Amino acid sequence: MASKKKLIVVGDRVLIKPDDSKEKTDFGLYLPQGIESKDKVQSGFVYKTGPGYPLPDPSDVGEEPWSQSKKDTKYVPLQVEEGDYVIFLRKSAIEIEFEGKKYLILPQSAILLIVRDDILSKISGDE
Repeated sequence: MASKKKLIVVGDRVLIKPDDSKEKTDFGLYLPQGIESKDKVQSGFVYKTGPGYPLPDPSDVGEEPWSQSKKDTKYVPLQVEEGDYVIFLRKSAIEIEFEGKKYLILPQSAILLIVRDDILSKISGDE
């Protein structure tokens, strides 16, 4: 039986499928050639996200750090969601290749802008 590999993104990290195809996005955003050529800013689609920022459990106060907690860790979820189109700082990204496809891993803090269909409809007044 062949094992199926899957990517699990941890913490506040985001897995991006880079969009290298155009200088104008489907959403009408233009990325100036000067910025793209210097690799300062890049765009792409959010492929997967981590669970978010872990919250400390207040009931663990006074316990030894090496003792195992039986409670599930709670997280503050990330703002980005799978399928979002994002513009991010390229210098914060780490490039990987998985099953022949290129992806970028970066912290959510490197994302400058999120473009989401429901956001666009609210801006244009099409609620």
